[in-house]
Amino acid sequence: MTRASLNKKPHEVASMFDDVAERYDLTNDVLSLGQDRVWRKEVAKAVDARPAQKVLDLAAGTGTSSLPFAQTGAYVVPCDFSLGMLQVGKRKHTWLPFTAGDATRLPFKDDTFDAVTISFGLRNVQDFDAALREMYRVTRPGGRVVICEFSHPTWAPFRTVYTEYLMRALPPVARAVSSNPDAYVYLAESIRAWPDQPALAEHLRKAGWSKVAWRNLTGGVVALHRGFKQS
Repeated sequence: MTRASLNKKPHEVASMFDDVAERYDLTNDVLSLGQDRVWRKEVAKAVDARPAQKVLDLAAGTGTSSLPFAQTGAYVVPCDFSLGMLQVGKRKHTWLPFTAGDATRLPFKDDTFDAVTISFGLRNVQDFDAALREMYRVTRPGGRVVICEFSHPTWAPFRTVYTEYLMRALPPVARAVSSNPDAYVYLAESIRAWPDQPALAEHLRKAGWSKVAWRNLTGGVVALHRGFKQS
């Protein structure tokens, strides 16, 4: 079994997600206490996909995150660099155009998509600034980006409890339900090391995105960031 380090070497991260692909959706549901379903609904609202629009769903894994966009009538492309995740997704959702791709070197032309979104994946990219620039490149002028990522709870007492959960409770729970519990130790460590909400917003601005804003979910456990590509 593979566990990536916080250096986030692409082959380590991809291999780690290959290992957890079969039970990934179940494990996320258990570890988030069912909140992942609420977060996905909020992402869908923020992306606001419309019929015939093109949506790129990065770090799509098994395609669970892509389904709400497809249900609106949008053309959604689930993209991930874990072949194991894509294979599981293709078995479940044969009609979706799963595509293998690296977020820092996307296999799409400039100005292709009306919206680009990534949920719980940007944190795993070795050079996430390069990924933000690539998302900008493939988004059409006037289009938007929506990033859903674990963040930093805003209320200090809750932040302490949350950090204790991540480092103490999460690994044993992962051992009970995941095929690779060590991967979820990496998950906890990577969440603690991730930039807070204002810092991530600044990274978006530096990548070229305008009208950058964020909204906290579950008290800041997760944050939704959004930006636009100027027309």
